[in-house]
Amino acid sequence: MQVTGNNSSGSISVRVALSGYVSRTESNGVSDLSAWMSADRFFTDARFRRRYDEVKISVFTPKFTLVPEQFFDPLKMRELLSEVTPVSEDDYVTSEPLPGMKSVLVFSNEIGETLSRAVSDTVLKSDGSKSRILPEMWRMLADLGKIPEYNKVLAACADGRLYMAVAQGRSLLLCNSYPAADFTTAEYYIFSAMKKLQLNIEMSAIYFRTPLDAESEMSLYRYFRSVDYL
Repeated sequence: MQVTGNNSSGSISVRVALSGYVSRTESNGVSDLSAWMSADRFFTDARFRRRYDEVKISVFTPKFTLVPEQFFDPLKMRELLSEVTPVSEDDYVTSEPLPGMKSVLVFSNEIGETLSRAVSDTVLKSDGSKSRILPEMWRMLADLGKIPEYNKVLAACADGRLYMAVAQGRSLLLCNSYPAADFTTAEYYIFSAMKKLQLNIEMSAIYFRTPLDAESEMSLYRYFRSVDYL
């Protein structure tokens, strides 16, 4: 795919899953979230034919755990991750700090790595450099501060899982993923989390990083004050 170096502006965020990818572009104050794209669309996607001032690439992986800085030991990353999710011998385990939260995300990005590497090799920054590939949950946690509400509820659905991060002000309350083969199951986990955290759903907005169909969006509108995308 040929990319011209002089056609660059704005930013793009590409969120990669086994089933494909979603991209979000921002330019001149206008933001646009794409529909789900299958992996084969990567080769003809017009959004990937240009360069951007900022490029963010993430992979949906359920293999992660958030560890407070004081309890993090780089020599025990595999052990820390295996305490919360199955880790095979072939899984490459690494970590990425979240300084604003004084925590470290330990993860394995093996899932969806082929497509995410192809995206990283193709969607370049304005200076021609590549973007790092990070877990989608790391991006979600890093972007929580962009939500203006005091109750910050952020979610995404990919490959039959719900990813969810919730904060109240600057205090992180939840960072997890759940098996959700359909949106009804995803809603169950969303409502259960809100109830457990004692957050008023009717007074809260929920933000998604993956597109919702009209039926799912209207279903959430029955309970939340608003539904938006990030």
